[in-house]
Amino acid sequence: MIDAISALNTPQAATPPATAPKTRALTSDFETFLKMLTIQLKNQDPLNPVDSSEYAVQLATFSSVEQQVQTNDLLKSLAAQLGASGMAQMGAWVGMEARSPAARAFDGSTPLTLSTETAKTADRAQLVVTSANGREVQRLDLPARGGEVQWAGTDAFGYALLPGLYSFSVDSFLGDDLLANTPVQSFSRIVEARIDGGQTLLVTEEGAAISTDKVTAMRDPRL
Repeated sequence: MIDAISALNTPQAATPPATAPKTRALTSDFETFLKMLTIQLKNQDPLNPVDSSEYAVQLATFSSVEQQVQTNDLLKSLAAQLGASGMAQMGAWVGMEARSPAARAFDGSTPLTLSTETAKTADRAQLVVTSANGREVQRLDLPARGGEVQWAGTDAFGYALLPGLYSFSVDSFLGDDLLANTPVQSFSRIVEARIDGGQTLLVTEEGAAISTDKVTAMRDPRL
C-alpha cells in the first residue's frame, strides 16, 4: 500500500507533446560543425596553429551552403504554389472556346467560320486549304482587306470535300509578289489541358493540340 502511495506521489517525467516541433536539420548540422571546429581548435598543434583565416573561410562556406539550401527550399515551395495555380487555370480553360490557328474538323456539310488577316499593303489574297497530311487541296480568292469568312468545304463543282481535319492560311500578294503567309484563326472548344515537356497544351474537340501562346481569344460558348 505504501509503495502504491509513493508511486502516486512520485513526480512523473513530463511527456513531450506529440506535435513538438523538430529541430531543423540545417541547425543541427551547423551546431555539429561548430563542435567539430571547437575540437579542432582545442587539439591543434600549439607550435603550428591553423591560420585563423582558414576558420573564417570554413564558416563562410558553411553559411553559403546553408543559405543556398534554404533558397532551394523556398524555390521549390514557390514552384509548387505556381504549379497548383497553373492547374487551376488550366481547368478553367476546359469547356471554353479558344481562337487559334489550330486545325479544324470538317464534317462534310457544316461550313466553318474563319478569321482571316492579310498584309496591309496587299492588293489581293487567297485562302489556302491544307489537308491533315499537309497536302494543299484548295485555293480561294479573298478580299484584300481580310476579315471573317465562311468556308463551305466544297470544290469548284460544288461537291463537298471529304470529312477530316483541315488547316488554313492566307497568302497576301502585291501584284505577283507574295508578301506574307498568315495562319487563319478560328474558334474551337477546348476539351483537355495538359503539360507536355514543360509546355502547356490545349486539346480541341477536333483532336488538335495547341500551345497557350497561340491562343488569341477565349469565349464562353454558353453566352
